[in-house]
Amino acid sequence: MKLRMFSAVCTAVAAVTALSACGVLGSDAGGARKVTVWLMKGSASDDFLDRFTEEFEAAHEDIDLDIRIQEWTGIGEKVHKVLRGEDTADVIEVGNTQVAQYAETDHLTELTLEGLRDWGSKDWLKGLADPGSVDGAQYGVPWYAANRVVIYNKDLFEAAGITTPPRTRAAWLRDTAKLDRGEQQGIYLPGQNWYVLAGFVWDEGGDLAVEGNGQWNGALGSPQALRGMRFYQQLQALGDGPKNADEETPPQAEVFARGKVAQIIAPPGSAALIEQANPGLAGKLGYFPVPGKTAEKPGAVFTGGSDLIIPAGTEQRRAAVEVISALVSEKWQTELAREMSYVPNKTTLAHVIDDNDGAAAMAKGAVQGRATPKSARWAEVEAKNPIKPYMTAVLNGEDPERAAATADETITRVLSADH
Repeated sequence: MKLRMFSAVCTAVAAVTALSACGVLGSDAGGARKVTVWLMKGSASDDFLDRFTEEFEAAHEDIDLDIRIQEWTGIGEKVHKVLRGEDTADVIEVGNTQVAQYAETDHLTELTLEGLRDWGSKDWLKGLADPGSVDGAQYGVPWYAANRVVIYNKDLFEAAGITTPPRTRAAWLRDTAKLDRGEQQGIYLPGQNWYVLAGFVWDEGGDLAVEGNGQWNGALGSPQALRGMRFYQQLQALGDGPKNADEETPPQAEVFARGKVAQIIAPPGSAALIEQANPGLAGKLGYFPVPGKTAEKPGAVFTGGSDLIIPAGTEQRRAAVEVISALVSEKWQTELAREMSYVPNKTTLAHVIDDNDGAAAMAKGAVQGRATPKSARWAEVEAKNPIKPYMTAVLNGEDPERAAATADETITRVLSADH
């Protein structure tokens, strides 16, 4: 999970009572039960957590919540310690793309029978629900989501005579070409923003890697993926973004804040950084979903966010399910989304952020959200990240098929390694 403000969730509540009556949830020891919940720093405000704890404990007098805030740095090993029984936590927030590696240990509680229908799983955002499911079994319950949108300078759009944000790729290229003139950049798109590339690849029907017969293989060399890279190349050329760096080198929000860039592709939260760097842009920023190939639906985007998991070794399984059920209920999903400018876990709740322009644009794009390949080894691919040099090579004129073959070889080797 790259975007720290992102994640995945599902809404829930009623099934716990019915399942408990059938004995599915099992029973916990009598008396007060302490349920330890690990949440990540920045995922929810202190005020939200205080309100949630107070109301939850009032409704569950036999449960004491112990919410412990964790740092993202080093969280993987800490979670593995819990799964090995070397530490204790009953509910853990994890990045949505991390679920596969934890499920591989066989130390996660499968939640397929815990009431997915009553949790509203049929309405979960696909880009958040899929990473929590491994081999047809649900291990991660989506909590919240976020994704990239196009942030644009309204003044520059108006000066170019563009009154309506583009809704198709073709219109996006035409409008961006109008905006790219003189010292002004139509778009600032660094050459190694591979999450943006992934969306274009998915739009074409391709993927970064595919699984077949138990074997993962890099797929950047497929015709579909190459078409996605070609569109990235066309869009990137309508600005002066570096070909050999990502969106953090230099920080693209700072580049945009100088006032000579018409668009960037970023989470809506980047607007605050832009306005902080240049207060003169306050009120002059707009948002629209990444355009798709047709106007009927926006473009695919990488969905970041968090899932909630339950370690198999917990002694408080029933209470842990009740905590998750509350966190993903309509009430708390609504409050979290509005307070933190997230996308709720279900498409049916998208309307709760309609009055937040950035979050609303994000929610529209989230309908086409996807996640990275569901391999337990994918984090290792990101660590080596052969996709970045592949993109730079193509943008510098190297044959795309040859560059993709080099990247695919590394992806295949990493995903196929024995551990």
